[in-house]
Amino acid sequence: MQIPVLIEPVPGAGFRATGGEPFGLSAEGPTPEAALQQLRQLVEGRMVPGAQVVPLEIPAIEHPWLPFAGTLKNDPLVEEWKEAMAAHRREIDANPDVL
Repeated sequence: MQIPVLIEPVPGAGFRATGGEPFGLSAEGPTPEAALQQLRQLVEGRMVPGAQVVPLEIPAIEHPWLPFAGTLKNDPLVEEWKEAMAAHRREIDANPDVL
C-alpha cells in the first residue's frame, strides 16, 4: 500500500511527516527519514487485524451540458457577442473611472 506523505521542516523541531485520510496522522523527527519512520509506525499501529484500506471506484457521470458543447462554434451571433465584450473590456481598461 502506498499513501502520499508530506514531509516539511518544522522550525526548531526537525521535520514533520503528515499523511492524509483515512489515517490523518503526523509525526515529527530530527530528519525527514526519522519523521517518516515515526509516521510508518503510527500507520501500522492503526492497521488492526481485519482492517483494510481499499480503493473505491466511482463511475463518472456525464455532465448534463456535455451534449451541447461546441454547438455554437463559429456562430456569427456568438462571435459578434464576443467582440462586443472585448470592446467593452477595452473601454473599461482605457477609462477605469467611468464606472
